Amino acid sequence: MIRAFDAFSLPLLRWFDPEDAHRMAIQGLRLLPPVRLKPDDPKLAVRAFGLNFPNPVGMAAGFDKSGEVPDALLRLGFGFVEIGSVTPKPQGGNPRPRVFRLERDEAVINRMGFNNDGAEAVLRRLASRAHLSGIVGVNVGANRDSADRTEDYVKQIEIFAPVASYFTVNISSPNTPGLRNLQQSAALDDLLARVIDVRERVRKQAGDSPVLLKIAPDLSLAELDDVVHIARSRRVDGMIVANTTLARPSTLRETNRAQEQGGLSGRPLFRLSTRMVAETYVRVEGAFPLIGVGGIDSGGAALTKIRAGASLIQLYSSLVYKGIGLIEAIKSDLSSTLLRTGRDSLSEIVGADAATITAEDWPVV
Repeated sequence: MIRAFDAFSLPLLRWFDPEDAHRMAIQGLRLLPPVRLKPDDPKLAVRAFGLNFPNPVGMAAGFDKSGEVPDALLRLGFGFVEIGSVTPKPQGGNPRPRVFRLERDEAVINRMGFNNDGAEAVLRRLASRAHLSGIVGVNVGANRDSADRTEDYVKQIEIFAPVASYFTVNISSPNTPGLRNLQQSAALDDLLARVIDVRERVRKQAGDSPVLLKIAPDLSLAELDDVVHIARSRRVDGMIVANTTLARPSTLRETNRAQEQGGLSGRPLFRLSTRMVAETYVRVEGAFPLIGVGGIDSGGAALTKIRAGASLIQLYSSLVYKGIGLIEAIKSDLSSTLLRTGRDSLSEIVGADAATITAEDWPVV
Protein backbone atom coordinates (compact mmCIF):
# COMPACT_ATOMS: atom_id res chain seq x y z
CA MET A 1 0.00 0.00 0.00
CA ILE A 2 2.68 2.50 1.04
CA ARG A 3 5.00 1.52 -1.82
CA ALA A 4 2.16 2.02 -4.28
CA PHE A 5 1.34 5.40 -2.71
CA ASP A 6 4.97 6.53 -2.99
CA ALA A 7 5.30 5.28 -6.56
CA PHE A 8 2.27 7.33 -7.56
CA SER A 9 2.65 10.41 -5.40
CA LEU A 10 6.37 11.23 -5.48
CA PRO A 11 6.67 11.83 -9.27
CA LEU A 12 3.32 13.64 -9.29
CA LEU A 13 4.14 16.04 -6.45
CA ARG A 14 7.50 16.96 -8.03
CA TRP A 15 5.62 18.57 -10.93
CA PHE A 16 4.20 21.17 -8.57
CA ASP A 17 5.67 24.14 -6.73
CA PRO A 18 7.07 22.79 -3.43
CA GLU A 19 4.60 24.68 -1.26
CA ASP A 20 1.64 23.63 -3.41
CA ALA A 21 2.91 20.04 -3.26
CA HIS A 22 3.12 20.30 0.52
CA ARG A 23 -0.48 21.47 0.70
CA MET A 24 -1.53 18.57 -1.53
CA ALA A 25 0.32 16.15 0.77
CA ILE A 26 -1.60 17.47 3.78
CA GLN A 27 -4.89 17.06 1.92
CA GLY A 28 -3.85 13.59 0.78
CA LEU A 29 -3.18 12.55 4.36
CA ARG A 30 -6.66 13.74 5.30
CA LEU A 31 -8.12 11.37 2.69
CA LEU A 32 -5.69 8.47 3.06
CA PRO A 33 -7.53 5.35 4.26
CA PRO A 34 -6.25 3.77 7.46
CA VAL A 35 -3.00 1.91 6.85
CA ARG A 36 -2.53 -1.43 8.58
CA LEU A 37 1.13 -1.61 9.57
CA LYS A 38 2.83 -4.43 11.39
CA PRO A 39 3.34 -3.68 15.09
CA ASP A 40 6.60 -2.02 16.06
CA ASP A 41 9.44 -4.22 17.27
CA PRO A 42 9.31 -3.92 21.09
CA LYS A 43 13.09 -3.44 21.07
CA LEU A 44 12.60 -0.11 19.29
CA ALA A 45 10.63 1.34 22.21
CA VAL A 46 12.29 4.36 23.84
CA ARG A 47 11.56 6.02 27.17
CA ALA A 48 12.58 9.68 27.18
CA PHE A 49 11.34 12.88 28.85
CA GLY A 50 9.01 10.72 30.96
CA LEU A 51 7.23 9.49 27.81
CA ASN A 52 7.05 6.03 26.23
CA PHE A 53 7.77 6.17 22.49
CA PRO A 54 6.79 3.04 20.51
CA ASN A 55 9.71 3.69 18.15
CA PRO A 56 12.35 6.45 17.81
CA VAL A 57 11.32 7.85 14.42
CA GLY A 58 9.44 11.16 14.62
CA MET A 59 7.99 13.64 12.17
CA ALA A 60 9.86 16.91 12.61
CA ALA A 61 8.14 20.26 13.02
CA GLY A 62 7.52 22.19 9.82
CA PHE A 63 5.35 19.68 8.00
CA ASP A 64 2.13 19.88 9.99
CA LYS A 65 2.44 23.48 11.07
CA SER A 66 -1.13 23.92 12.28
CA GLY A 67 -1.92 20.49 13.72
CA GLU A 68 -4.15 19.32 10.87
CA VAL A 69 -3.02 15.70 10.44
CA PRO A 70 -1.05 14.41 13.46
CA ASP A 71 -3.03 11.20 13.75
CA ALA A 72 -2.73 10.41 10.04
CA LEU A 73 1.04 10.76 10.44
CA LEU A 74 1.07 8.48 13.49
CA ARG A 75 -0.84 5.88 11.48
CA LEU A 76 1.96 5.91 8.89
CA GLY A 77 4.30 4.48 11.51
CA PHE A 78 5.91 7.47 13.18
CA GLY A 79 6.66 6.97 16.86
CA PHE A 80 5.76 10.59 17.53
CA VAL A 81 4.78 13.75 15.69
CA GLU A 82 5.81 17.34 16.36
CA ILE A 83 3.47 20.00 15.01
CA GLY A 84 4.25 23.68 14.49
CA SER A 85 5.88 26.03 14.80
CA VAL A 86 2.78 27.63 16.30
CA THR A 87 2.57 31.32 17.20
CA PRO A 88 0.01 33.02 19.45
CA LYS A 89 -1.57 34.94 16.56
CA PRO A 90 -2.16 33.55 13.06
CA GLN A 91 0.71 34.44 10.76
CA GLY A 92 1.00 34.41 6.99
CA GLY A 93 4.78 34.09 6.92
CA ASN A 94 7.16 35.46 4.33
CA PRO A 95 6.23 36.20 0.71
CA ARG A 96 6.16 33.34 -1.81
CA PRO A 97 8.11 31.69 -3.30
CA ARG A 98 9.70 30.62 -0.03
CA VAL A 99 10.47 26.90 -0.47
CA PHE A 100 13.02 25.56 -2.96
CA ARG A 101 14.00 22.01 -3.83
CA LEU A 102 17.66 21.29 -4.52
CA GLU A 103 16.93 18.06 -6.36
CA ARG A 104 20.46 16.86 -7.09
CA ASP A 105 21.46 17.53 -3.49
CA GLU A 106 18.33 15.97 -1.98
CA ALA A 107 17.97 19.18 0.00
CA VAL A 108 15.46 21.94 0.64
CA ILE A 109 15.85 25.65 1.37
CA ASN A 110 12.95 27.35 3.11
CA ARG A 111 12.20 30.80 4.42
CA MET A 112 8.61 30.17 5.45
CA GLY A 113 8.56 32.52 8.44
CA PHE A 114 6.39 30.62 10.95
CA ASN A 115 3.25 30.60 8.80
CA ASN A 116 0.48 28.91 10.79
CA ASP A 117 -3.18 29.24 11.81
CA GLY A 118 -2.41 30.56 15.29
CA ALA A 119 -2.72 29.09 18.77
CA GLU A 120 -6.51 29.28 19.04
CA ALA A 121 -7.16 27.22 15.90
CA VAL A 122 -4.44 24.71 16.73
CA LEU A 123 -5.76 24.29 20.28
CA ARG A 124 -9.21 23.41 18.93
CA ARG A 125 -7.72 20.70 16.72
CA LEU A 126 -5.58 19.19 19.46
CA ALA A 127 -8.45 19.31 21.96
CA SER A 128 -10.63 17.36 19.52
CA ARG A 129 -8.09 14.50 19.51
CA ALA A 130 -7.41 14.55 23.26
CA HIS A 131 -9.09 11.16 23.70
CA LEU A 132 -6.69 9.51 21.24
CA SER A 133 -3.35 7.91 22.00
CA GLY A 134 -0.04 8.83 20.39
CA ILE A 135 2.68 11.33 21.26
CA VAL A 136 2.09 14.76 19.70
CA GLY A 137 4.49 17.52 20.65
CA VAL A 138 3.91 21.22 20.07
CA ASN A 139 6.73 23.36 18.69
CA VAL A 140 6.14 26.95 19.81
CA GLY A 141 7.52 30.13 18.28
CA ALA A 142 7.05 33.88 18.47
CA ASN A 143 5.07 36.20 16.23
CA ARG A 144 7.22 38.32 13.96
CA ASP A 145 5.69 41.60 15.22
CA SER A 146 5.55 40.61 18.89
CA ALA A 147 6.57 43.28 21.39
CA ASP A 148 7.66 40.57 23.86
CA ARG A 149 8.74 37.37 22.15
CA THR A 150 9.52 35.60 25.41
CA GLU A 151 5.92 36.19 26.49
CA ASP A 152 4.76 34.48 23.29
CA TYR A 153 6.46 31.27 24.41
CA VAL A 154 5.22 31.56 27.98
CA LYS A 155 1.64 32.19 26.84
CA GLN A 156 1.63 29.11 24.62
CA ILE A 157 2.98 26.80 27.32
CA GLU A 158 -0.07 27.77 29.35
CA ILE A 159 -2.45 27.40 26.39
CA PHE A 160 -1.26 24.02 25.15
CA ALA A 161 -0.22 22.29 28.39
CA PRO A 162 -3.46 20.25 28.67
CA VAL A 163 -3.13 18.84 25.12
CA ALA A 164 0.60 18.70 24.31
CA SER A 165 2.65 15.56 24.95
CA TYR A 166 5.71 17.81 25.11
CA PHE A 167 6.84 21.28 24.08
CA THR A 168 9.68 22.41 21.87
CA VAL A 169 10.91 25.95 22.39
CA ASN A 170 12.04 26.95 18.91
CA ILE A 171 14.53 29.81 19.05
CA SER A 172 16.61 28.58 16.14
CA SER A 173 14.60 29.25 13.00
CA PRO A 174 16.62 31.52 10.70
CA ASN A 175 13.51 32.93 9.04
CA THR A 176 12.18 35.27 11.75
CA PRO A 177 14.52 38.28 12.04
CA GLY A 178 16.32 38.38 15.37
CA LEU A 179 14.84 35.12 16.68
CA ARG A 180 18.20 33.37 16.96
CA ASN A 181 19.33 36.14 19.31
CA LEU A 182 17.29 34.31 21.95
CA GLN A 183 20.07 31.69 21.95
CA GLN A 184 22.40 34.24 23.55
CA SER A 185 23.10 33.60 27.24
CA ALA A 186 21.14 36.32 29.06
CA ALA A 187 18.10 36.11 26.77
CA LEU A 188 18.05 32.31 26.85
CA ASP A 189 18.35 32.15 30.63
CA ASP A 190 15.42 34.54 31.03
CA LEU A 191 13.33 32.68 28.44
CA LEU A 192 13.87 29.24 29.96
CA ALA A 193 13.35 30.52 33.50
CA ARG A 194 9.95 31.93 32.53
CA VAL A 195 8.97 28.91 30.45
CA ILE A 196 9.82 26.41 33.20
CA ASP A 197 8.07 28.60 35.75
CA VAL A 198 4.79 28.60 33.83
CA ARG A 199 5.12 24.88 33.16
CA GLU A 200 5.34 24.28 36.91
CA ARG A 201 2.38 26.61 37.59
CA VAL A 202 0.06 24.68 35.26
CA ARG A 203 1.28 21.21 36.25
CA LYS A 204 -1.52 20.55 38.77
CA GLN A 205 -4.24 21.17 36.21
CA ALA A 206 -2.51 20.01 33.04
CA GLY A 207 -0.12 17.28 34.20
CA ASP A 208 3.52 16.94 33.21
CA SER A 209 4.65 18.87 30.14
CA PRO A 210 8.25 18.12 29.15
CA VAL A 211 10.06 21.15 27.70
CA LEU A 212 12.68 20.71 24.98
CA LEU A 213 14.97 23.34 23.46
CA LYS A 214 15.68 23.33 19.71
CA ILE A 215 18.99 24.85 18.67
CA ALA A 216 20.68 25.88 15.44
CA PRO A 217 23.55 23.88 13.93
CA ASP A 218 25.41 27.14 13.33
CA LEU A 219 26.33 27.78 16.98
CA SER A 220 30.02 27.99 17.80
CA LEU A 221 31.27 25.51 20.39
CA ALA A 222 31.64 28.36 22.89
CA GLU A 223 28.01 29.32 22.27
CA LEU A 224 27.00 25.66 22.60
CA ASP A 225 28.80 25.54 25.97
CA ASP A 226 26.64 28.42 27.18
CA VAL A 227 23.39 27.00 25.77
CA VAL A 228 23.91 23.57 27.35
CA HIS A 229 24.95 25.10 30.67
CA ILE A 230 21.78 27.19 30.80
CA ALA A 231 19.57 24.31 29.63
CA ARG A 232 20.97 22.10 32.39
CA SER A 233 20.76 24.75 35.09
CA ARG A 234 17.14 25.55 34.16
CA ARG A 235 16.38 21.82 34.09
CA VAL A 236 14.89 21.50 30.63
CA ASP A 237 13.85 17.96 29.77
CA GLY A 238 15.78 17.62 26.51
CA MET A 239 17.20 19.28 23.42
CA ILE A 240 16.60 18.93 19.69
CA VAL A 241 19.74 19.17 17.58
CA ALA A 242 19.45 20.79 15.10
CA ASN A 243 17.39 23.21 13.03
CA THR A 244 18.21 24.25 9.45
CA THR A 245 21.53 25.88 8.62
CA LEU A 246 22.40 29.21 7.02
CA ALA A 247 25.62 27.68 5.71
CA ARG A 248 25.94 26.64 2.08
CA PRO A 249 28.37 23.72 1.72
CA SER A 250 30.73 24.03 -1.24
CA THR A 251 29.65 20.55 -2.30
CA LEU A 252 26.14 21.68 -3.29
CA ARG A 253 25.44 20.93 -6.94
CA GLU A 254 22.34 23.10 -7.34
CA THR A 255 24.43 26.28 -7.22
CA ASN A 256 21.72 28.64 -8.46
CA ARG A 257 19.08 27.45 -6.01
CA ALA A 258 21.67 27.42 -3.23
CA GLN A 259 21.79 31.22 -3.42
CA GLU A 260 18.21 31.51 -2.14
CA GLN A 261 17.91 32.92 1.37
CA GLY A 262 16.63 30.67 4.15
CA GLY A 263 17.50 27.55 6.08
CA LEU A 264 19.05 24.57 4.32
CA SER A 265 17.84 21.08 5.28
CA GLY A 266 18.21 17.59 3.91
CA ARG A 267 21.22 15.43 3.07
CA PRO A 268 23.86 18.24 3.01
CA LEU A 269 23.03 19.03 6.66
CA PHE A 270 23.76 15.51 7.88
CA ARG A 271 27.44 15.77 8.81
CA LEU A 272 27.15 19.16 10.53
CA SER A 273 24.01 18.27 12.48
CA THR A 274 25.46 14.91 13.52
CA ARG A 275 28.63 16.61 14.77
CA MET A 276 26.45 19.01 16.77
CA VAL A 277 24.53 16.07 18.26
CA ALA A 278 27.81 14.53 19.43
CA GLU A 279 29.14 17.84 20.77
CA THR A 280 25.89 18.41 22.66
CA TYR A 281 25.82 14.85 23.99
CA VAL A 282 29.26 15.08 25.59
CA ARG A 283 28.34 18.42 27.20
CA VAL A 284 24.97 17.22 28.52
CA GLU A 285 26.64 14.31 30.36
CA GLY A 286 23.43 12.32 30.58
CA ALA A 287 21.40 15.11 32.21
CA PHE A 288 18.66 14.71 29.60
CA PRO A 289 18.06 12.96 26.24
CA LEU A 290 18.54 14.45 22.76
CA ILE A 291 16.51 14.28 19.57
CA GLY A 292 18.71 14.22 16.48
CA VAL A 293 17.45 15.77 13.26
CA GLY A 294 19.08 16.82 10.02
CA GLY A 295 19.70 14.82 6.85
CA ILE A 296 18.46 11.42 8.03
CA ASP A 297 17.49 9.56 4.86
CA SER A 298 18.27 5.89 5.61
CA GLY A 299 18.56 3.37 8.38
CA GLY A 300 22.33 3.84 8.34
CA ALA A 301 21.98 7.60 8.78
CA ALA A 302 19.53 7.08 11.65
CA LEU A 303 21.93 4.68 13.34
CA THR A 304 24.81 7.15 12.95
CA LYS A 305 22.72 9.87 14.59
CA ILE A 306 21.83 7.58 17.49
CA ARG A 307 25.44 6.51 17.99
CA ALA A 308 26.36 10.22 18.00
CA GLY A 309 24.07 10.75 20.99
CA ALA A 310 20.43 10.94 19.90
CA SER A 311 17.86 8.88 21.81
CA LEU A 312 15.21 9.77 19.21
CA ILE A 313 15.37 11.07 15.63
CA GLN A 314 13.18 13.19 13.38
CA LEU A 315 12.67 13.38 9.61
CA TYR A 316 11.14 15.79 7.16
CA SER A 317 13.11 16.83 4.06
CA SER A 318 14.14 13.26 3.19
CA LEU A 319 10.47 12.32 2.82
CA VAL A 320 10.27 14.72 -0.13
CA TYR A 321 12.74 12.51 -2.00
CA LYS A 322 12.29 9.05 -0.46
CA GLY A 323 8.57 8.98 0.36
CA ILE A 324 6.75 7.66 3.40
CA GLY A 325 8.14 4.15 2.89
CA LEU A 326 11.31 5.55 4.45
CA ILE A 327 9.70 5.37 7.91
CA GLU A 328 9.30 1.59 7.86
CA ALA A 329 12.66 1.13 6.13
CA ILE A 330 14.49 2.95 8.93
CA LYS A 331 12.68 1.00 11.64
CA SER A 332 13.43 -2.27 9.87
CA ASP A 333 17.14 -1.41 9.60
CA LEU A 334 17.32 -0.45 13.27
CA SER A 335 15.63 -3.70 14.31
CA SER A 336 18.02 -5.70 12.14
CA THR A 337 21.00 -3.95 13.72
CA LEU A 338 19.80 -4.81 17.22
CA LEU A 339 19.19 -8.42 16.23
CA ARG A 340 22.57 -8.76 14.51
CA THR A 341 24.48 -7.27 17.44
CA GLY A 342 22.54 -9.10 20.15
CA ARG A 343 21.31 -5.93 21.85
CA ASP A 344 17.96 -5.54 23.56
CA SER A 345 17.36 -1.81 23.01
CA LEU A 346 18.68 1.23 21.19
CA SER A 347 19.59 2.82 24.53
CA GLU A 348 22.63 0.53 24.60
CA ILE A 349 24.21 2.34 21.64
CA VAL A 350 23.12 5.95 22.24
CA GLY A 351 26.28 8.06 22.20
CA ALA A 352 28.60 5.12 21.53
CA ASP A 353 30.53 7.11 18.90
CA ALA A 354 30.19 10.59 20.41
CA ALA A 355 33.77 10.84 21.65
CA THR A 356 35.15 9.61 18.32
CA ILE A 357 33.01 12.03 16.30
CA THR A 358 34.01 15.04 18.41
CA ALA A 359 37.69 14.22 17.80
CA GLU A 360 37.32 14.34 14.01
CA ASP A 361 38.05 17.35 11.81
CA TRP A 362 35.15 19.81 11.71
CA PRO A 363 32.73 19.14 8.81
CA VAL A 364 33.47 21.41 5.86
CA VAL A 365 30.59 23.80 5.16
